[in-house]
Amino acid sequence: MTSTTDTNAPHDALSHDTFWADADRHLVRYGGEFCREVIDHASGSFVFTADGRRILDFTSGQMSAILGHAHPAIVETVQRQITTVSHLYSGMLSRPVVDLARRLAGTLPAPLEKALLLTTGAESNEAAIRMAKLVTGRHEIVSFARSWHGMTQAAASATYSAGRKGYGPGAPGNFAIPAPHAYRPDFTLPDGSHDWRRQLDFAFDLIDAQSTGSLAACIVEPILSSGGIIEPPPGYFAALRDKCRERGMLLILDEAQTGLCRTGTWYAFERDGVVPDILTLSKTLGAGLPLAAVVTSAEIEQAAHERGYLFFTTHVADPLVAAVGNTVLDVLAAERLDERAAELGGLLRDGLLDIQQRHPVVGDVRGRGLLAGIELDASYDTGTSTDLVGARITRRCLELGLHMNIVQLPGMGGVFRIAPPLTIGEDELSLGLEILDHAIDDVVGGR
Repeated sequence: MTSTTDTNAPHDALSHDTFWADADRHLVRYGGEFCREVIDHASGSFVFTADGRRILDFTSGQMSAILGHAHPAIVETVQRQITTVSHLYSGMLSRPVVDLARRLAGTLPAPLEKALLLTTGAESNEAAIRMAKLVTGRHEIVSFARSWHGMTQAAASATYSAGRKGYGPGAPGNFAIPAPHAYRPDFTLPDGSHDWRRQLDFAFDLIDAQSTGSLAACIVEPILSSGGIIEPPPGYFAALRDKCRERGMLLILDEAQTGLCRTGTWYAFERDGVVPDILTLSKTLGAGLPLAAVVTSAEIEQAAHERGYLFFTTHVADPLVAAVGNTVLDVLAAERLDERAAELGGLLRDGLLDIQQRHPVVGDVRGRGLLAGIELDASYDTGTSTDLVGARITRRCLELGLHMNIVQLPGMGGVFRIAPPLTIGEDELSLGLEILDHAIDDVVGGR
């Protein structure tokens, strides 16, 4: 069957209605409905629609474009590298690949020094879990009950926030533990605060009861993003590492969204002083291009190699995106974007707290650096669920010129994820907060 559109016609000749007729007829829907805007181009902190609207991007694309859109250094690197070498046989090496591996190691504490360069977060988590299983000789994987690690088999089997129903059995030996959520604690101290130590002890009592004695690894995000911007308290990861060590498990940290300056430090795990056995990076590493990495110790890499570790994919160690990764590291360091994220993150948090003061529907403000979340208060009487209220606020934000991602999952629709580019200006940050404030007021009103 032929398309209803002349594929040789210029884009400006396509009507809005024809565009959406073609989209609705020919595209597979992969995560709900599409945003009904035709995006023409993007620059800096904004995306621009075909009909001339300017939309402030408070999600860095898919939580990835940490340098904004069309950053001149990224554009120059792509243009230069595409004319030399962009893709090779996977067993061949190029200078950008070796340079990026070396430079990544230079940003990380010992013993993390061996890197595998891939494309997506799911792929890097798949590779990390595969490595952990091979090195330990075990197969059981533990992750948070509100986790998101990707849509490939092992990564999806370790993902619990969505996508588990209707696809048949996951990989055997996957277990979930509760995420330490201070705003909604399931274990409390006498003063009502979250008793995360008792929660963690209870969780691993259940793991031990279910395990067949084949615990390989625990994979977690330092701050759960899709799960609702949930940040485990100080001390949690040290205790989790100890639980892993007691059982001979490896600790894998997934810094897809928190890595590379987003939280005010180069890596979110720096706050806790806990170095993972395996680190995965993605989204932020390519600043919007498909680049991911698995980083581990020489000891683990050697053990994996001796056991015949195989992760031979079409785009492993591609030169084009590796060159982009090197440029991302250049810009992050030159512009001191870790410090900028910490500074602007303080302004963002202050603005969100101000919104919370004036809108009782906002129950909690949380996050770190330029990764922030606000959760709507389910006890506030809006006459409907927080999922629906959240969807209406999100829709109103878009109408007013702000794209702000929301976790559109049942039971979590009332949590907004905010992650603007690290290069965003203070005036743009203020504009986003102003639009959000306006949208909440339009949907539910103030005091």
